[in-house]
Amino acid sequence: MKVGIVLRVLSFICAIVSLFMLPPLLLALLDGTGDAAAFALSLGAGILLSLGLFLAGRRWRPGPLGDTLGIREAVGVVGFAWVIASAVGALPYWQFGAAPRYVDAFFETMSGFTTTGATVLADVEALPRGILLWRGLTHWLGGMGIIVLSLAILPFLGVGGMELYKAEVPGPTPEKLTPRLHQTALLLWGVYLALTLAETLLLMLGGMSLFEAVVHSFATIATGGFSTRNASIAAFRSPYVEWVITAFMFASGVNFSLYFLLFARRFRAVLGDEELRWYAAIVAASALAIALCLLRRGDFSGVEPALRASFFHVVSLITTTGFVTENYDLWPEFARFLLLILMVVGACAGSTGGGCKVVRFLVLRRQVQAETLRLLHPRATVTARMNGRAIGPDVMDSASAFLVLYLLIMTSATLAITAFGHPKLDVMSAFSGVVACLSNVGPGLGALGPVENFAWLPAGVKWVLSFCMLAGRLELFAVFLLFLPGSWRR
Repeated sequence: MKVGIVLRVLSFICAIVSLFMLPPLLLALLDGTGDAAAFALSLGAGILLSLGLFLAGRRWRPGPLGDTLGIREAVGVVGFAWVIASAVGALPYWQFGAAPRYVDAFFETMSGFTTTGATVLADVEALPRGILLWRGLTHWLGGMGIIVLSLAILPFLGVGGMELYKAEVPGPTPEKLTPRLHQTALLLWGVYLALTLAETLLLMLGGMSLFEAVVHSFATIATGGFSTRNASIAAFRSPYVEWVITAFMFASGVNFSLYFLLFARRFRAVLGDEELRWYAAIVAASALAIALCLLRRGDFSGVEPALRASFFHVVSLITTTGFVTENYDLWPEFARFLLLILMVVGACAGSTGGGCKVVRFLVLRRQVQAETLRLLHPRATVTARMNGRAIGPDVMDSASAFLVLYLLIMTSATLAITAFGHPKLDVMSAFSGVVACLSNVGPGLGALGPVENFAWLPAGVKWVLSFCMLAGRLELFAVFLLFLPGSWRR
């Protein structure tokens, strides 16, 4: 691995994260609150760390093939970028005292950058606007990806940039939308910004202030879930706001490359996308099933409130946003288990959502169909297809390996946190908490449900769940490769 180029790229990413503390710092100065000093100190510390990484990188000489990013370097950058971003981003919480222990500040920041939305802060309404804006910005930066942002403004990364892009963008087969990679990154960020602005305007029309509309738009488009209210979206008591956020959560769970096709007026390609159709079908079927279940039990007196609550939470959890309007942990077992399944399934590849992604289950479904046909017709040549194209064996192997690794990490992490023996952490709470963090959802079930936070967990459990958040955000493999000795050999 060419350590020099990795350190230099990490220094730029650290600088970007630090400079994004300027808006919260300016807002804190405008409000005259005590968090201004915390942001100033954190910004200075981040810039010093960035300078230190850059100077350390200059001591390493480029290899014989030049100073470029290969697969190993990309894995190193992507893996460590999120750790460094979280370590620096945790400083304002810690310096201000919003999180008294650094492990809590790190957990909150990792949750923000990975768009998980799990929180250790009990009373967010008591926090100054600067801290709340920073919480929202960690979502917004992490949603599209700090690395993709770097590619958008640092085109000199050159030939190694594609490896960085593939290691960062969620999904089994990330593709460039334009010939130049930095143009692809700019295009994705353009769509991201347009969706954010559109939602902000619509939320303001629903009565939200500009500040709250911006922060909630950051959390929605990034599928993060951090709110400015303790009761999340339920605090606004507005059906209009709930439907608007539901629509934008659903839109954020769509593969962003489809928006490029939409702008190019390739409507048939968009409507014919199998993953999009299955994603919409899963949402509709799940929401209707839960609404019927709630109406039959009498949880809601009217059809519209039941449909609104079911659609909101189905979309919130399948896109791994984590916003809540109801305590779904009190819903029937059928609804709770279905919501847990949706956390694992996740949204579309190439979206800001987490989870395993719908496309992977589609690939495995096609693989099962192909194997079944081969058993019936041993001499036949069976080709699994999706969107009219043959699915390569590498894609099938990748989908299978991902799900095996997901189950392995999920099982190991659940065992690890139950080993702490906390009396409040029963098996269901531990399991759902791991799934919620590994799929970047946020709230789980039981003691880690929608009305609880993660503050009461032991420090060791928080480190384990922080690792789960990082692994889930980086699609497991990028983190897994960091622990392989072969990734570090020259």
